Amino acid sequence: MSKYTRKIKKLIDTAPEQEKAILVALIHQQDTDRLIQDHLDELALLTETLGATTVHRFTQRLEKPDVKTFVGSGKLEEIKSYIEFFDVKIVIFDDDLSPSQMRNLENELKIKVYDRSLLILDIFLQRAQTAQAKTQVELARFQYLLPRLTRMWTHLERQRGGTSTRGGAGEKEIETDKRDIRAKITLLKEKLQKIEKQGITQRKGREGIVRVAMVGYTNVGKSTLMRLMTKADVLAENKLFATVDSTVRKVVLDNFPFLLSDTVGFIRKLPTHLIESFKSTLAEIKEADLLVHVVDVSHPSFEDQINVVNQTLNELGAGDKPVILAFNKIDIAPKMPEEAEMMEMSEIEVEEAGYIDFEKLEQSYAKKSPIKPVFMAAESGLNVEEFRKVLTAEVLKIHQKIYPHYLEDEVVDMSRFKEGEDEAY
Repeated sequence: MSKYTRKIKKLIDTAPEQEKAILVALIHQQDTDRLIQDHLDELALLTETLGATTVHRFTQRLEKPDVKTFVGSGKLEEIKSYIEFFDVKIVIFDDDLSPSQMRNLENELKIKVYDRSLLILDIFLQRAQTAQAKTQVELARFQYLLPRLTRMWTHLERQRGGTSTRGGAGEKEIETDKRDIRAKITLLKEKLQKIEKQGITQRKGREGIVRVAMVGYTNVGKSTLMRLMTKADVLAENKLFATVDSTVRKVVLDNFPFLLSDTVGFIRKLPTHLIESFKSTLAEIKEADLLVHVVDVSHPSFEDQINVVNQTLNELGAGDKPVILAFNKIDIAPKMPEEAEMMEMSEIEVEEAGYIDFEKLEQSYAKKSPIKPVFMAAESGLNVEEFRKVLTAEVLKIHQKIYPHYLEDEVVDMSRFKEGEDEAY
């Protein structure tokens, strides 16, 4: 064995092994098998983003969650047996658990227990890059953690300089932990207020120029489109929440400048604490003149994702803004086959294939908005020029309406907005 081969083998042997995780979801009366599968697929992607690997999925049909352990006693024993036999390290629930449910489950299962909110918060913690995003996530996470402290929650204490559970700590240590966390929450709120004041000052400096914000479900291709429009390096990965930081860049189309911002992707059941903490970052959406709603049309539940985004926009007070609906990834979406080919397929086969009739889809959404939807593929560049034309036309329209004297007597300092350059935000 060569020296080079031994070195490679050593690196492989010492690489950290991903922790095994199992997923748990309840099936409600109105839920279809396809919906549950979509939800668990999304949860598996979130698990992968966290750095774990899914080895099994458990589901149970219940009218409402068990008050003590979320799932029934029989299902809990089944989960417990699987954990012990396959040496599973993490169990992840697709809904939020109450503090008592979390404590009971950790006492029963003796492993790390995540609910949906905690999973998303930990992913945001990994992905945050700017001081503002890090502070927002830490604040949201500590607010979530406070009522859920138990002596077993060592995996939640990464922020405490390596402090973990000590033998015989008892209730006194938990109370000490709670006081520490309350103090940290106060400090983080103060820090966030200072950062927010800087953000307000920055946004005031943008007056006199049209602002466009990209919104959409997570992993629909917003960052890819941002990179394409600004010709600058932007992190774009096939992962949920590849980036959680908001960036603002100057874009020039047809010699006309405007500001384009990329915002954190939305997701169903986004943790309440996270929405509250990120409201200052999401101010980019509230203060935008135009929204570009990017949709992954190749996703089997893309219309549900559209509804989630629209609902979140309404919650943020931005539901009445003009929107360009950009149906992305048309190159990998299941298009309707030729009529002759369709005739050879059964209704069940057609339904399972999830074919999309783009013509009908365009007609449907064109009725809901005065702005014609655009169908494109940012990754391959397919129909991107059409998107540019629509975007330019809408920006110019808003500019003429809101800033009628801009070209005549408005002077805006654009020197700090070099094309494709991040704003320090």
